Amino acid sequence: MKQCSILIVDCGAETPHRQALERIGFHVSEISEWPDDDMIQGFEVVIVSVRHMPSVAMLAARMRAKPHFGHRVLIAVVPATASAEERRSAVGSGFDDAVTESRDARLLIARILRRLRLRPEHRCFLPDRKRRAA
Repeated sequence: MKQCSILIVDCGAETPHRQALERIGFHVSEISEWPDDDMIQGFEVVIVSVRHMPSVAMLAARMRAKPHFGHRVLIAVVPATASAEERRSAVGSGFDDAVTESRDARLLIARILRRLRLRPEHRCFLPDRKRRAA
C-alpha cells in the first residue's frame, strides 16, 4: 500500500500546513501554477489555496473537470476574512470542504483524514491518528 499524497496548489509562499502534513506521515507536494491533467493522478488529496472568494466556484469546477479526477478529496483553504456563507458556497460549488487559513493545521488534517476514511478506494496508507499533527 502506498503513502497518501497531497498536492497543494497556488500557495505562493511556504505554508505551515506542508510541514504539519509531512510530520504526521503524508507525502506533500506544492506547486504555484495550475496542475497538468496527468499530475493529479498521483495524489489522493488536492488542496487549493483560494485568494479571491469570487473565483472559488470556477476553481472547483475546473479541478473536478480534469480527466481522471474521480473521487479525490478537494479542499479549499480560504482567507480568514471569508464568511460562513462564502465557505458554504465553496462546498456547494464542488469542494469537499473549505477551511479558513490558519497557522494551526490540526483542523485541516482532521478534515483530510475524515474524507480519506470515507473513500477507501484510494488504498493509501493513512497516518497514525495518535501522532501529533502540529
